[in-house]
Amino acid sequence: MDETALREIIHRIIKEEMDPNRIPIGVSNHHIHLTEEDYNILFPNQKMTVFKPLKQPNEFASKQVVDIVGPKGKIEHVRVLGPCRSHSQVEIARSEALRIGVDAPIRLSGHLDGAPSVKLVTPDGEVNVQGVIIAKRHIHMSDQDAQRFGVKLGDTVSVEIESDNRRTVYDDVICRPRKDFVLEMHIDTDEANAANVGANTFGKIVKK
Repeated sequence: MDETALREIIHRIIKEEMDPNRIPIGVSNHHIHLTEEDYNILFPNQKMTVFKPLKQPNEFASKQVVDIVGPKGKIEHVRVLGPCRSHSQVEIARSEALRIGVDAPIRLSGHLDGAPSVKLVTPDGEVNVQGVIIAKRHIHMSDQDAQRFGVKLGDTVSVEIESDNRRTVYDDVICRPRKDFVLEMHIDTDEANAANVGANTFGKIVKK
């Protein structure tokens, strides 16, 4: 790499680091949320343990994994996220839903009315969970971020990203501000793969 090209890369990195409007893009892999009751059936006498912390405060990927069993197949070793929640929920990509034979709707977390059921299985137990969804695109942000972007809870925006010279605009992205949230947009693995999204990919709101 010649000196001019290196200088251009450094200049671009500095410009991006100084841009307050860029939004980190996080790829949300398939995962499980469990109630305490369901967790205790699947993992009796086993405390949920941290595998790695997630970006949002107090949330983590646990060492515990389950198999998702649908009418046509299963997805093995899907990680449980902690801590436990008030409802059990399965989040997968569209390609995975088709593979296991469920018609999963695109929803925000917690909106489970009419969502299909699957069986969750571990060596120690199994539960049926009515709550399989494909997560709707959304942006976690602090209240200060929302004020800076001029949006409020539930607003829909479009976000443009560039990754490996492939320009992509995601429409119908829901804003989810909360006082303690860390700025990050979440898309699933199907969407990320289609747009060549990887680590250190950023976007900008282009339409409100």
